[in-house]
Amino acid sequence: MIVVEDVVKTFGGFRAVDGATMTIEEGTITGLIGPNGAGKTTLFNVIAGVLKPTSGRVTMKGEDITGLPPHELFHKGLLRTFQIAHEFSSMTVRENLMMVPGGQSGEALWNTWFGRKRIADEERALQAKADEVIEFLTIDHLKEEKAGNLSGGQKKLLELGRTMMVDAKIVFLDEVGAGVNRTLLNTIGDAIIRLNKERNYTFVVIEHDMDFIGRLCDPVICMAEGHVLAEGTLDEIKANEQVIEAYLGTGLKNKDKVSAT
Repeated sequence: MIVVEDVVKTFGGFRAVDGATMTIEEGTITGLIGPNGAGKTTLFNVIAGVLKPTSGRVTMKGEDITGLPPHELFHKGLLRTFQIAHEFSSMTVRENLMMVPGGQSGEALWNTWFGRKRIADEERALQAKADEVIEFLTIDHLKEEKAGNLSGGQKKLLELGRTMMVDAKIVFLDEVGAGVNRTLLNTIGDAIIRLNKERNYTFVVIEHDMDFIGRLCDPVICMAEGHVLAEGTLDEIKANEQVIEAYLGTGLKNKDKVSAT
């Protein structure tokens, strides 16, 4: 699905991403882990078009997408969420979902005068789609709630729901578990697994919660100092001496600490 080839991203003289190379297979839920400052979010931003790489190449199903802006990648089915949710706080959950699809007739001033029936038909279809997404995520009780009133975890669910309003092919989730209680995190995890199995979504997940990674992700990729350090199952990653060194600056004697982390 995605191939990252020797990507470098510098800020001044600092290399936030330093020759990262990886492959994301279609239909997988890939975990991306690493210590703080490893370059994970910067790499997400490069792949998703938020940042242009200093050098290197990104392809999606063989097509070179290096440096394409987010709105073009959105129409190709590549979406990302953020560590801090970006909701429209004064709009309801349902309205937030209905805002997602592009090219709506109501966006054109001419249609507000002469295309009202078309706009009304589109809005009914969008509302039905939004209600389907809300039911899928089991948040029916929140559909008329203002998004700004949601908890952090509920906002993460809403972000996931927004990816379901379009033809998403691959979704990059940046710390979906940050600040989320365990019960709601399990709900988010269930939704991700169902989207992967039932709708063939491909996911890449940045997360520090190893229980969450272990439940969802195979393979797991570990980054450190801007490049890929190791790849494999979570158990293989935990047993990797280079990974232990990157996380703790220690050797084999502290493997148990990595497992706990």
